[in-house]
Amino acid sequence: MRIQDIRNMFPALTASVYGKPLVYFDNAATSQRLDSVVRKMEDLAFWKNANIHRAVHSLASAATEEYESARDAVREYINAASREEIVFTSGTTDSINLVAFSFGESFVKEGDEIVVTEEEHHSNIVPWQMLCQRKGAVLKVLEVDDQGHLKTEDLRSLVTGKTKLVAVTHISNVLGIINPVKEIVNICHSMGCPVLVDGAQGIVHESVDVQDLGCDFYAFSGHKIYAATGTGVLYGKKEWLDKMVPYQGGGEMISTVRFSGTTYAPLPGKFEAGTRNINSIPTLKPAMDFLKLLRDKELQKETAAVRDFLLQALLSHERVRLYGVPRGTEAKIPLFSFTVDGAHHEDLALILDKMGIAVRSGQMCAEPLMDRYGVTGMVRVSLAPYNTMEEAEKFVGSLDKAISMLI
Repeated sequence: MRIQDIRNMFPALTASVYGKPLVYFDNAATSQRLDSVVRKMEDLAFWKNANIHRAVHSLASAATEEYESARDAVREYINAASREEIVFTSGTTDSINLVAFSFGESFVKEGDEIVVTEEEHHSNIVPWQMLCQRKGAVLKVLEVDDQGHLKTEDLRSLVTGKTKLVAVTHISNVLGIINPVKEIVNICHSMGCPVLVDGAQGIVHESVDVQDLGCDFYAFSGHKIYAATGTGVLYGKKEWLDKMVPYQGGGEMISTVRFSGTTYAPLPGKFEAGTRNINSIPTLKPAMDFLKLLRDKELQKETAAVRDFLLQALLSHERVRLYGVPRGTEAKIPLFSFTVDGAHHEDLALILDKMGIAVRSGQMCAEPLMDRYGVTGMVRVSLAPYNTMEEAEKFVGSLDKAISMLI
């Protein structure tokens, strides 16, 4: 398996921008879509378009099988203990909001604490702020150092007997360093505190085994792993999900409904109210099959070489300040956020776009982290296994040209 083999599975990569071949370096926001995913969406929309679980006719049975087989594929891929622990959502944001509400309503009271980290995406900050405001709880923050490493050593003093949950990202969408999640989980569990992991980037770049990590909740999105948009997963340990109140009410999530009271469906149905994204959730299955292909050792060597080339190029650039620099014991994904003295991040992104290179600019939904480093925004370059060394070299040369135009 080589990078070119992977590229052949993504029709969009043959596109041109302003007469130049597209170099798509904004994968941390949304990956391009697999041809097998598009075919699955077409099959579902044309030939298996029926509501799931609710009817006995053959079309509904086929649609239900597609939906539930995706659950089995996700369970197997992340090694959850049972399919009951896999809840389908619209994405990472929806998954975290589900926990913030349902866990919060069930376990958090006035004076309790929630811990997040300084490098979190807004989706793993705001829901907890809303919970704390609603319940009179306290939000505490685990800081990062100047190089972008979590101060994990501070966790034992930060977590107290009042701490009800710690929420941490597996990999920051700005810094790109793989956090020591297993160590964090062990520390928190030793102090009786559960852990939610934002896996929006982790599921893309790591072989996630939730039982090995030991986390209590793991959330991720489909659109970052080559599946359809509007799809997401919440893994939750059954012991927690059983005790949590439902997030939403409606059809499907009930066992019985009477005006005198309602009982709820068994897991995972309790958390899947109403008609779900039935034409898109099944695309998680071909996406999981594709992720398995990425375990190929030769492919990993090739993509690691591209990552290392960009890391060294940006670290050695005299005008570039890179955020999230790995130490010897840490790994970094092919995601690089940087600033250039004297050049605005959006101006750089606009010029690069004219050269055919799609990058991200701005705050990356991580405003507190931008404040931490005293910047209004950054440029972010994020690669997928379909990005080549030639594209990386073109980016480095184009960045030099863009900087010279602005400074």
